[in-house]
Amino acid sequence: MDVIQEVLQTVKKRNQGEPEFLQAVTEVLETLGPVLARHKKYKDAQILDRIVEPERQIFFRVPWMDDQGRIQINRGFRIQFSSAIGPYKGGLRFHPTVCASILKFLGFEQVFKNSLTTLAMGGAKGGSDFDPKGKSDNEVMRFCQSFMTELFRHVGADCDVPAGDIGVGGREIGFLFGQYKRLRNEFTGVLTGKGLNWGGSLIRPEATGYGAVYFAQEMLKTRNETLEGKVCTVSGAGNVAQYTVEKLLQLGAKIVSLSDSNGTIYDKDGINQEKLAWVMDLKNVRRGRISLYIEEYKAAKYYPDKRPWGIKCDCAFPSATQNEISGDDAKALLDNGCFLVAEGANMPTDPEGVERFLAAKILYGPGKATNAGGVAVSGLEMAQNAMRLGWTKEEVDNRLHMIMSAIHKSCFETAEEYNQPGNLVAGANIAGFMKVADAMLDQGLV
Repeated sequence: MDVIQEVLQTVKKRNQGEPEFLQAVTEVLETLGPVLARHKKYKDAQILDRIVEPERQIFFRVPWMDDQGRIQINRGFRIQFSSAIGPYKGGLRFHPTVCASILKFLGFEQVFKNSLTTLAMGGAKGGSDFDPKGKSDNEVMRFCQSFMTELFRHVGADCDVPAGDIGVGGREIGFLFGQYKRLRNEFTGVLTGKGLNWGGSLIRPEATGYGAVYFAQEMLKTRNETLEGKVCTVSGAGNVAQYTVEKLLQLGAKIVSLSDSNGTIYDKDGINQEKLAWVMDLKNVRRGRISLYIEEYKAAKYYPDKRPWGIKCDCAFPSATQNEISGDDAKALLDNGCFLVAEGANMPTDPEGVERFLAAKILYGPGKATNAGGVAVSGLEMAQNAMRLGWTKEEVDNRLHMIMSAIHKSCFETAEEYNQPGNLVAGANIAGFMKVADAMLDQGLV
């Protein structure tokens, strides 16, 4: 048995009942064979055994009181996976599905994603099984304050800098930051995604969506094409999906779908800027369901309990959640002529789907590379906080564009160097891994 299979066996034994984490580890490790064959030092130092084990896992109880005066109990997590190249960095997710497996998968992916950004950031992820949907602002505030009352012991501007994720937007970041400031009696850049008037960065809300589109642009350049006139399907209707649509519109694409956990809307006429503004109000202010879109725009269709992958398109931007594209969905996309997939979500394509995309040799951007724009601008927010300065929108956007171009270049060239031209999955995994692995070698057995 080779070293990769030995490590995978150990991971499976130690992390039973954690399918998402096992999927993420398997997907990365199975692409690293050429690296281990070429660089014996990684095998000698048992880097694989060490890199799959989080440096620290923090689980805690989060008690809070609802508006009816009833005590509620949720579970809080912070998985500090790797600090080899910088302080821990990664989002907080508030969603009923949150568990150790999902956060370990996200934290593991974050290690390599942050490595690809060219910025000095380690990898982490955290959150709670608390569901902000249907909760009042006061209930969300009380939960966030209780959550931070424990988490503040484990985070800091030079230790661990969380950000938002699913269920954690500007409102939640504000409540979390306020409680941290009260407990520590200091105003530091301990969280990213902050409000602009108290330390936030321009372009941060847009960053993941914009970055995914910039990465898609770079992929298309390798075939001398642009996004102009391309028909695009987008899943999700939250932050990532909204700004993916916004940037696609700016570049002349036609977007025909959005979705949420209840179903998908299909607008054959295309979602324009006016329709996008309506969706942003629906989701960000009224917190309604995407099904209401067809009441406002009668020509659109709504498909309950469906994802948009059966819709004919040139380019697909999965921007909702993990494993939203199955093997059958991937086949449907390919059969309908889709030739580019840029993942705005984390690991949205299951292993069978990834195999289909790679076999078809379409332009396929894996999440750890394609959606790195969000954490990249979080890193830029950290830099601005450290300098007590704020950059203009144009400056942050230009830096984001440069970072996404550099990530694509690194993935593309690494794939070619290891004899897998065009395979950006292998390119992203190898490039991200080697930077972290070399830092681990330099720092000794820690």
